[in-house]
Amino acid sequence: MATKPMTKGEIVDHLAKKVGTTKKVANQFLDELVKLSYKEAKKSFTIPGLGKLTVVARKKRTGINPFTKEKMVIPAKKVLKFKVSKQAQNAVFPPKK
Repeated sequence: MATKPMTKGEIVDHLAKKVGTTKKVANQFLDELVKLSYKEAKKSFTIPGLGKLTVVARKKRTGINPFTKEKMVIPAKKVLKFKVSKQAQNAVFPPKK
């Protein structure tokens, strides 16, 4: 198991070697994929085999300040969520038989 996450440079280097292209082209591809995911996230953006990026509306709720133990109202807001695909889940953590 890896001790630290891959950097962007390591990801670009790996993609360039796997696809047989230059690091510059691999970097442009990765940047465009990220930009496209930001742009399309409001409508839901799926990367097949990896997961889905969606906007979810959270309702107004009551919470407790952990320092003062005071009750407070947490306002409603929209958040970005990423749901991992079943394929990715099974690739990382194979199902037990």
